[in-house]
Amino acid sequence: MTTKFSKRVVIVLMLLFSTTALAQQESSLMTYDLAMRAMEAAEAHARQQGWNVTILVTDQNANPVMLRRLDGASARTITIANSKALVVTKTGLTSGEYGTRLEAGEIEEIEGGVTFQGGVPVYLDGELVGAVAASGVRGFQDEEVSIAGAESIGSISKD
Repeated sequence: MTTKFSKRVVIVLMLLFSTTALAQQESSLMTYDLAMRAMEAAEAHARQQGWNVTILVTDQNANPVMLRRLDGASARTITIANSKALVVTKTGLTSGEYGTRLEAGEIEEIEGGVTFQGGVPVYLDGELVGAVAASGVRGFQDEEVSIAGAESIGSISKD
């Protein structure tokens, strides 16, 4: 009887620890306040340039935290921004760097990812906390918008 009880206690503890570890892994490092600051900076840059884009801020797991589609931006830009953020959070690279390395055969392809500019990582104290991605104009312009957002709250590189 004591053995059965001990086994149950061990099972309950294992479940508790695995659930806690999973919850910690899934928790978002990109807070709403950080996302808002990044979004405001990215949108201000886009508006200053006269660019109608969609801007997406995600956490480190590519989960959307904030999305804005400016007037005039195509509906399909939402999907493209999401694909850019996906490769950024999976690799820690900009979406353009991912494309270059993929073409060179240096990294594996990410299903659903895109290979052109516009998505950038957000690092705080060397830790990847999320991504900012924009879509709607040329790739290098999308990237300008994303960099404006990311650099308002952190860095686009680990260093």
